[in-house]
Amino acid sequence: MPIEIIRCLSDNYAFLIHDPAAGEVTLIDAPEAAPILDVLADRGWNLTRVYLTHHHWDHVDGLAAIVEATGAEVWGHAGDAERLPKLNHAFVPGDELPGGAHVLDAPGHTLGHIALYYPELSALFSADSLMTHGCGRLFEGTPDQMFDTVARFAALPEDTRVFSGHDYAGANLAFAANYAPDPEALAARQAELPILARTGAPTTGTTLASEKLLNPYLRCHLPQVAAAAGVAGADPRAVFAAIRSQKDNA
Repeated sequence: MPIEIIRCLSDNYAFLIHDPAAGEVTLIDAPEAAPILDVLADRGWNLTRVYLTHHHWDHVDGLAAIVEATGAEVWGHAGDAERLPKLNHAFVPGDELPGGAHVLDAPGHTLGHIALYYPELSALFSADSLMTHGCGRLFEGTPDQMFDTVARFAALPEDTRVFSGHDYAGANLAFAANYAPDPEALAARQAELPILARTGAPTTGTTLASEKLLNPYLRCHLPQVAAAAGVAGADPRAVFAAIRSQKDNA
């Protein structure tokens, strides 16, 4: 896949998507300028555009320096334009963007949060909504909104790779282990994460199918997950809310 995963700040990820046929490069989120500009220079790529998923500082702080260095155009959610850096282009959920990105509504972490789905790449850039083995904290939205966001993602093809905005995989997996994950998948991932940590390899980019074995927020319909959350017999929305509350208070 023509995707470069770039570590930024202490635990953020940014992503470059290279389309050699079109001669274009897209950046998804801009946490920090230096590591992103370093990769662009190393590859000899000219940045075409930046897509922003939400307004939080750790996803936009490097934007000004990146735009100054590259001249790239900035795209973001029209409904959150007042909180985002200055946009050259605005989009709304449902739009298809240059490069093949489909804009998905993803409120919960923030009200204006979006995700970007690339069908041809089988890739979902979920930022701080669905995360590796977890989901983002609800700073503005409600559990119901995040439940709907995660359900929207769950309907995508199972080979979709999920690229989240932070490396929280270790902490998320430790929490997920309390909610009846698939035991074989759990053991395999528990063995894999220390290897990734030693080599500096990214933890993001798991498939949706694998997340459905481990991620409790994608398993709220299962009776054993409801029981582990202490809400046996509850509907999936209530299970989701209970798990999110327990994570917040952990």
